[in-house]
Amino acid sequence: MSEKDVIARTSSPNTIDSLTKDLYKLGVKPGDTLLVHVSMKSLGWVSGGPQAVIQALMDALTSEGTLVIQTHSPTLSDPAEWQNPPVPEHWHETIRQTMPAYDPEKTPSTYLGVIPELFRKFPNVHRSQHPTFSISAWGKNASEITSEHPLDYSLSDHSPLGKTYQLDAKVLLLGTGYDANTCFHLSEYRSGTRKLKENGAPLQVEEAAKWTVYKDIELDDDSFEEIGEHFEKERMVVTGKIGQAHSRLFSMPEAVDYAAEWLKKKDH
Repeated sequence: MSEKDVIARTSSPNTIDSLTKDLYKLGVKPGDTLLVHVSMKSLGWVSGGPQAVIQALMDALTSEGTLVIQTHSPTLSDPAEWQNPPVPEHWHETIRQTMPAYDPEKTPSTYLGVIPELFRKFPNVHRSQHPTFSISAWGKNASEITSEHPLDYSLSDHSPLGKTYQLDAKVLLLGTGYDANTCFHLSEYRSGTRKLKENGAPLQVEEAAKWTVYKDIELDDDSFEEIGEHFEKERMVVTGKIGQAHSRLFSMPEAVDYAAEWLKKKDH
């Protein structure tokens, strides 16, 4: 969608103040721990763009709250698995041996839109140490959430995603569908229905990049929209508009527990 199209479908400019009011109207509260997924194009025109959206989220939560956003870097992964697009097989080993090591300050967040990449650069934002599945946070519990991120089983209960669950977080899907709902990945681990696999990524080892293999599960988000559809019918999901974006707000623990049981039943 072009900038001209966005302007045409926006009745009045969205601002930090108007977005903050919309967040409160939906049910976001100061002091919340909030895991957020944002579609900028769905919001309509915003004065200040992505910077204003992030600031509105911070203003709504205040410094007593915690803003959590995935800042994954899927390009730091085994090139043998790349599909978007794939690379020639005879390139694989060269890529593994030459790819720069993960650096939380330098490594960009990719394929997730403009918000995660900008958020990780904001002052006082903490980013976890996982090379492929990092999570970033700002606010009261940011350090607690991001300080440890085991390499193996990247989005399990021992990851920042698991810690966010333990803090009784809310999830905000701001203009996105359930296919973007990262917390359902935690359900995949809990369900015990996924096959084990090995992943790889370049890590900094003694001042040099070293290709490192780690254990994980086969993550699969194909069913997330279907799970979300059933969850929304059976549990409390608050819906409303933030800017022009159809948005959903719900309990992360409730969603994770529901999805884990759904996956178990589907597997049997």
